[in-house]
Amino acid sequence: MLRLTRRLDAASTATASATLNLDTRIKSRVRIQLDDGRDAGLFLERGQLLRGGELLGDDEGHEVVQVIAAPETVSTVYCSDPLQLARACYHLGNRHVPLQIAAGFVRYQHDHVLDDMLRGFGLDPQVEQAPFEPEAGAYQSGGHGHSHSHSHSHGHDAHPFVRAPGHHAH
Repeated sequence: MLRLTRRLDAASTATASATLNLDTRIKSRVRIQLDDGRDAGLFLERGQLLRGGELLGDDEGHEVVQVIAAPETVSTVYCSDPLQLARACYHLGNRHVPLQIAAGFVRYQHDHVLDDMLRGFGLDPQVEQAPFEPEAGAYQSGGHGHSHSHSHSHGHDAHPFVRAPGHHAH
C-alpha cells in the first residue's frame, strides 16, 4: 500500500490522483483508493483540511498524488443580495455547519432541515452535486476548534436580565 506522508508544492508533477469527499479530506489517517484503483493511506499532520488540487507525496519521492474534491450532495443558495446572504451564513454558522462561502452563494452539505430554514427566510436552496470546499476555520491548525465547552448555566443568576418569578428590579 502506498503511504502518502507529506504535502508537496505546486511545482511537483502529479503521477496519480485521488478523488475524495470532504469527510475523507478532513482525516489525517485514513485508507483511500487512488483513481487508478491502487490502495493508499494518508499519514498526514493532524488538523489540516485537504483541498482539491493539493499534491501529496510518499516518503521515497516516487509518487505525487493530486487530490480532487469529489462532487457530493450539497445545498447551494445563490443570492445577489449581500445582506440576505450574510443572514443565511449567520444562521447556518450558528448551527456549526461547515460552509463554502463565495461571491453570490453559500454552500453546505445537504440537509433538508437547513433547506427549510432558509426557505423560511425567502431563499431558495438548490440541491446539487458539486465539490464541497468549506471555509477552513474549524479544520486548520491554529483555527477555531470545536473542543470548547458549551456549559451554560440557566439558573436565576445566569443572565442579568432574566429574573426569577416574583422578583422585581428596584
